[in-house]
Amino acid sequence: MKSAQFARLRMIALALILPGLAGLIVSAMISVHYLDTMPRWPSPQELRTVPRNIHGIVVYQTIAEDRRLDMIEYSSVGVFVAGLGLGLVYLEKWGARQAAVTEEEKHLTENFG
Repeated sequence: MKSAQFARLRMIALALILPGLAGLIVSAMISVHYLDTMPRWPSPQELRTVPRNIHGIVVYQTIAEDRRLDMIEYSSVGVFVAGLGLGLVYLEKWGARQAAVTEEEKHLTENFG
């Protein structure tokens, strides 16, 4: 693999890991906000009938709020895992390349040094 390909792979991995991590942080902030502001009992008048367990406390939210938070959480995890996978591929290929360079240097030193 060429140096440009290594750099591209590293940048793509970071471009996925960082937004995924940011999305997870945003979803945690939304969850904490829900914990502070939402009722702890069903409120059919406000359509808050969908339970969500946050740190052992059940709050009730609307279907739209539940879908939005689920979408943020699941998409963030997906993007983060994809970036993590590419990062692991990058590290594997980079490690193999470093081992080959080290082996070549060792061979040259033994034969010509």
